[in-house]
Amino acid sequence: MTAARVREIDAGQARIDPHALVLAGEPVVVRGLCRDWPLVAAGRDGAQAAADYLLSFYNGRPAVGYTAPAELGGRYFYDESLTRLNFEAQRVSLSEYLGRMLAHLGDADAPSFYVGSTDLDQYFPGLADAGNDLATAGPALANLLRSIWIGNRTTASAHYDMSNNIACVAVGARRFTLFPPDQIANLYPGPLEPTPGGQVVSLVDFRAPDPDRFPDFAKAVAAARVAELEAGDAVIYPALWWHHVEALSDFNMMINFWWNDAPPFLDSPMNT
Repeated sequence: MTAARVREIDAGQARIDPHALVLAGEPVVVRGLCRDWPLVAAGRDGAQAAADYLLSFYNGRPAVGYTAPAELGGRYFYDESLTRLNFEAQRVSLSEYLGRMLAHLGDADAPSFYVGSTDLDQYFPGLADAGNDLATAGPALANLLRSIWIGNRTTASAHYDMSNNIACVAVGARRFTLFPPDQIANLYPGPLEPTPGGQVVSLVDFRAPDPDRFPDFAKAVAAARVAELEAGDAVIYPALWWHHVEALSDFNMMINFWWNDAPPFLDSPMNT
């Protein structure tokens, strides 16, 4: 799939105002926005070092971990009937779960492991205060909601959130494919229930789109923008933009910062 690149700026060469960037109505990649985080530094020493650093803040609270067989290629989705999900969800100790994940590093037939949108402060208190936060957010974003994503090579099918998002890659690499809100019909949204992560997802398999079943997906691709992110980079995009997210390394961590001006009855970005 060929798409235009997301506009890029360098965190070291300009003052970053996420609120102003979102108001411009387009996604933007900020290279090096979180390059100085201790978590990013730990990841440079390898997956085990990153896991050890993260778990030094873990309070032992069970979280939800997802697993899927290797043959699904890390795509968290539905079975063929679209009435059941193709993965298992369990409450796990993150220490034990990350140990299982790390045991499969380099394994071509590794199962898929995925911890999605987990509240950073509820599970890893003190991590943000240890320098793993956004010093550039400013007073307009004083109440950012922070969440962490952990996994091996996984894919979050295209979906949208009700919140603006700053997605910071801390460990590994990720590819974001983003679509403006007006492409919703061309992305073929699936059932309202169940959903793989709380939000409606596109039914299109981006790895092998079926032009007979989804003939207008090509129109969405023409409007898409792609962001390739390494550890220390971030992408900022407005609420309602669809995003298809691929974790590209054997071990990946991402921290998201969410905010919006929407009424509180709207769904939380943790449910994605």
